[in-house]
Amino acid sequence: MQKKKPIVEGLERFRQQQNVSFHVPGHKHGELSHLPQAFKDVMRYDVTELTGLDDLHNPETMILEAEHLLADTYGAMKSFFLVGGTTVGNLAMIYATCKKGDRVLVQRNAHKSIFHAIELIGAKPVYVSPFWDEQTLTATHISFEHLKEAVDNYPEAKAVVFTYPTYYGMVSKEIQQQIAYCHEKRIPVLVDEAHGAHFSACALFQPSALTYGADVVVQSAHKTLPAMTMAAFMHVNSELVDVDKINHYLRMLQSSSPSYLLLASLDDARYYVQTYMESDGAYIIEKKNQWVEALRAIGSLQVIEVDDPLKLLLRVDGYSGFQLQEALETKRVYAELADAHQVLLILPLLKHGHIYPFAEIRARIKDAVTVLLSTEKTDILTATQTAYNFIAISEPIHTFEEIAHIDKEWLPYMRAMGRIAASMIIPYPPGIPLLVPGEKITVAKLSQLEELLATGATFQGNHRLEEKMIEVIK
Repeated sequence: MQKKKPIVEGLERFRQQQNVSFHVPGHKHGELSHLPQAFKDVMRYDVTELTGLDDLHNPETMILEAEHLLADTYGAMKSFFLVGGTTVGNLAMIYATCKKGDRVLVQRNAHKSIFHAIELIGAKPVYVSPFWDEQTLTATHISFEHLKEAVDNYPEAKAVVFTYPTYYGMVSKEIQQQIAYCHEKRIPVLVDEAHGAHFSACALFQPSALTYGADVVVQSAHKTLPAMTMAAFMHVNSELVDVDKINHYLRMLQSSSPSYLLLASLDDARYYVQTYMESDGAYIIEKKNQWVEALRAIGSLQVIEVDDPLKLLLRVDGYSGFQLQEALETKRVYAELADAHQVLLILPLLKHGHIYPFAEIRARIKDAVTVLLSTEKTDILTATQTAYNFIAISEPIHTFEEIAHIDKEWLPYMRAMGRIAASMIIPYPPGIPLLVPGEKITVAKLSQLEELLATGATFQGNHRLEEKMIEVIK
């Protein structure tokens, strides 16, 4: 087993030489910084493309070796380190497969970066709606039946874009069949696997979409692996997608001065996966199961397990997820996100022997639930599957380009049913747009919006929701 960390080792060698800096960055190995000492210590590794440190955009030595190790770890034909998050990988894979006017089939609960890529290119999206899952109370994956119908109706599509797993840790049981059908039609499959970078670490976890033959897979290494924020992986394993095009767009879309701190953390995260053993996976699953059992003994607390063993949902009947999140934070427990019904926890990818204070955290959660139960219940948790019964396959009525030149107006959102959305409205997290420009605004969409507003959700996008106004086509 290859246990090298080429980038980490190269940076450490460089630091030990006690070099003099007459180059960028201007903090000069942290000497000019007034940040706390812990920050300044890290800045000694914040360097640039100097002799011996290679170049992300034209790797020849340590970065090239590290990316080869990455491809080997994940079983890809070619892998890349990304310093712009999964977002830049999502942009690059769509740029490499689509051009202006091309059709692209998109799982409707995709991340905003997918919709931004389509808008930037000028492609024509066809949305395929996911089905509703009663266990997690979330939209999950599209069915094979709907995927097949979309491919058959739009055989000219240049790509299909999946999200796997969902933010909430659910995986599609039909993805292998869906990928195979797309390949029969010579359509590449692009997968936003932001929350699945750890899947390849252990056979006890869910398989990566790479295992099922996906052409391009992008993963947020920082979400579940020990990498820094913005650090991501991109894998290409395809005869349908040109690797050189992917590389070309990554050079255009990523910074010309990539952070070596991010690159080192990616090198280390890859090493973490490569050295992760089946016994490690069994250890975290055992610890998690013990913790879940202990949490379920807390009165009024509901614990929902999902496909991904690192994800866990907590609910308290009669209270919104935002209320539970606020109560948890009074006890210094910070969840990944809250929605109208629950909070989402992301557990650490522990190795055998790693100690994590599960017992102490359980006590804090119990105290938080006690605090919550002393507050007033909410009466707006009425969402059902019917409220999320969206049209299976749909095209926006106007393209992003058309919307840029059409007159718009602001309306109270309760008067907007049947109108065409002019702006994106994105509950964040998770960053999945509720309204996308060009779509017709339906009762289902407005029901979701009203519920999210009533329970305290935070929104990104161009909106005036504090005034209960949204932007529509005039």
